[in-house]
Amino acid sequence: MTEVVQGGAAPAAEPKLKLGALTALVVSALIAAGIFSLPQNMAASAGAGAIIIGWAITFVGMLMLAFVFQTLANRKPDIEGGVYGYARAGFGPYMGFNSAWGYWISAWIGNVSYYVVIFSAFSSFSGLEFFGEGNTLPAILCSSVLLWAYHFLICRGIQGAAMINIITTVAKLIPLGLFLVLVFVAFKIETFQLDFWGRPELGSVLDQVKSTMLVTTWVFIGIEGASIFSSRAEKMADVGKATMIGFALSIMMFVAVSLLSLGVLSQPELAALKNPSTAGVLKAAVGDWGATLMNAGLIISVGGALLAWTLLAAEVPYLAGKDGTMPAFLGKTNAKGAPVNALLLTNGLVQLFLIITLFNGSAYLDLLYLATSMILIPYLLCALYAAMIAVRKDGYKGEEGAAGKDLAIGVLASVYGCWLLYAAGPKYLLLSMVLYAPGILFYLKARSEQKLAAFTRNEMVLAAIAVVLGVFAAWQLATGALSL
Repeated sequence: MTEVVQGGAAPAAEPKLKLGALTALVVSALIAAGIFSLPQNMAASAGAGAIIIGWAITFVGMLMLAFVFQTLANRKPDIEGGVYGYARAGFGPYMGFNSAWGYWISAWIGNVSYYVVIFSAFSSFSGLEFFGEGNTLPAILCSSVLLWAYHFLICRGIQGAAMINIITTVAKLIPLGLFLVLVFVAFKIETFQLDFWGRPELGSVLDQVKSTMLVTTWVFIGIEGASIFSSRAEKMADVGKATMIGFALSIMMFVAVSLLSLGVLSQPELAALKNPSTAGVLKAAVGDWGATLMNAGLIISVGGALLAWTLLAAEVPYLAGKDGTMPAFLGKTNAKGAPVNALLLTNGLVQLFLIITLFNGSAYLDLLYLATSMILIPYLLCALYAAMIAVRKDGYKGEEGAAGKDLAIGVLASVYGCWLLYAAGPKYLLLSMVLYAPGILFYLKARSEQKLAAFTRNEMVLAAIAVVLGVFAAWQLATGALSL
């Protein structure tokens, strides 16, 4: 039987995570399934010109967000939990809870999409066609086996799982590096310039740019990975370093993969590819073996990312349960320091949704967009908090001169967060309320355990809005007026 330890910090004997392990968590979380589908995902609704503008906006916005996490790690080293910890410190317990809840749901829904796409890649190999689009019965059964294998691996200790993650991170970069070299050689400028600003049916350039935003945001979910594990870091300074290293490596690879592909196949050809679309691009460049290489690369990449994201998905409810933001049972660990209850609840929900995909045929992009919409508000709250502490010069003792620069970073990141909410549009934000509203029950239980009042007056208004929008969205889904 697994020994369970109540709340508190991880056992003292547990080794801390060094810079390499923290950086690998960020890189593995960022470079996952999304990069292998970028050519098709971006070209599906935008031409090369709009894609370049979209990446330029994303570069500036995500760079500011990466700086936000670096700043907060340096100025507020006492705050645990990253995304949700900063929201809680800046905007109170209810908003902190919603940030934790939204991030957690985004993480495990994203994991469901990863299991779907990894076995869809397996189906490309001869004799494994029965895996189909990743949601057939054999695919769901094999996904379930892999899911619980990861579960028991993590239960043996976070440090060991993090070391394995370093190995898979290095392994996934090899096929991607080879892809970039081969596609660069096959690149043709005349193909890249064809319909540069998009075909008429794609709409205006602004519409095309907006359409790229959820995709570019999705591939960057995980930029906060090191901050989530700040309580397990050997040095707090390493949290900011790991964030910036992960960002720099990832943005170069994301932009190169999506833009170089437009010089091999035209926008309509890319839009028509089956995902993982990097397989179709490399097949066009070098032949059938290129598709095989990229499908194998995706399997390695997603396999590693799933380990990183299983760690991240369980860590947030564990930390929230430990400090009373979520119910206390989530803040328990076993003798190895693994968050057993948070891990069990998280993977139990992943298992449930895997079964659901068997019956409703949910596609990878459906889950991708929903998972992305859930994390937009937590990101915005972190940016606003960074601006807030800069205005107050809170945490700047002896370095007040740096507050002006950090305020500019916080403001720019906040503007980017608002832009993402606008670009996402009302549909997915409304759908996210279906998942935010039930969280109130968890919040009420946590407040009851601490014998604290449930809401302030302003929080009561916010909770009521979430419930009304959640019920409305659920009704729209039930009647068919709204769909994924």
